[in-house]
Amino acid sequence: MRVQRCKGTRDLTPQEMAKFRLIEEAFRDSCLKWGYDEVRTPTLEYLHLFTSTGTLTPGMLGRVYTFLDWDGWSGERVVLRPDGTIPVARFYIDTVAEKKLARFFYVTNIFIFEPTGKETREKWQCGAELIGASSAVADAELVTLALDVLKRLGLEGVELRLSHAGLIKALLKELGLSPREQTRIFDQILDGNMESLAAVKPARLELGRVLTSLLELKGESSGFLKNLKALFPADLPELNASLDDFINVAGVLDALGYDYEIDVASKGFEYYTGVIFEFFICDEKIGGGGRYDALIPLVGGEDVPASGFALYLDPLMNLVKPEALAKPLAQRVLIRTEPEAIKEGFGIANCLHEAGISAELSLVGQELSGLRWTLDVSNGPLYILTDRIKRRKFELKTAGELLAVLKGSKGSS
Repeated sequence: MRVQRCKGTRDLTPQEMAKFRLIEEAFRDSCLKWGYDEVRTPTLEYLHLFTSTGTLTPGMLGRVYTFLDWDGWSGERVVLRPDGTIPVARFYIDTVAEKKLARFFYVTNIFIFEPTGKETREKWQCGAELIGASSAVADAELVTLALDVLKRLGLEGVELRLSHAGLIKALLKELGLSPREQTRIFDQILDGNMESLAAVKPARLELGRVLTSLLELKGESSGFLKNLKALFPADLPELNASLDDFINVAGVLDALGYDYEIDVASKGFEYYTGVIFEFFICDEKIGGGGRYDALIPLVGGEDVPASGFALYLDPLMNLVKPEALAKPLAQRVLIRTEPEAIKEGFGIANCLHEAGISAELSLVGQELSGLRWTLDVSNGPLYILTDRIKRRKFELKTAGELLAVLKGSKGSS
């Protein structure tokens, strides 16, 4: 009986893996240049890491993969990580909290149940977290890092959208809602449902104007936010502090020359406390992040501010252009050996590998597409190197002569 692939999962073909590695390498190189260190957290975490502090919305928690992990007669409920940031927060507390400031990056998979099985349940993302810094400059650094990666991938038409979780939370508090109602409506907003906020009837007239303004909030500069502040009552310090923070972040992005759209209806995570930023291409979300100053203390650490983002590999692989994967053929060699020269064939393959040249042994069914060079090895010793592009042959007696020809032709076509 043929065993089917598990519903909601996908295989990555060699072509897709080439795109995966291209994105991963661009992300990794950019992060290292910005001073971020690479980490990797376990696939399995205790479920209470995500539930005891209310760090994920009920909508997300209802879609996690969780099961009992028996240890003798007692068991802990564990989960396939549904989020990349929370495990890094735990890692920070466990290992490097005394350093206060830390920059981490990672490439990881997360698991979210999707009932139809038509969408992937295992998703890959490239994430970066900046822990220990609370400033508009820190938020702008993360936005810049993300845009750097997307630029290196040759992607055009990237749209940056900004929102602010603190602004929404402060408004919900001022509307006189109970803590439970505040959490419920905020979770719905993060899941993309703005109607729940629109249905609230504020007791104060001026709060009604603020609510209407936020629901219609669309702008493209910090000046737009400054104009909005004129509508805010002066006796609401939390609301004004959040708007001031939003203005400061937008102001730094203005100074850097970035285009963005302000949209309060941005999706995010419950642990967000400040600015939220999302990246789109043709209305497809390819990444997002935000400030989460309350998360470290929520999972058992000290009062440490933090922010971060993730780029989503699945949509990015579909957007990477084929020409970005094009590689020169000059350094790839197919080695064909006679039966009595097998040892010599393996030996020359190792020699080429040590010199940084890609070489593979010819097997039955081997295709020549994508190969510039073929090398016929006999027990002479004699090497016949063929340049399939320039249609030239070289008869060579030593590995040194072989390397000289290949290195002399490096990058040529």
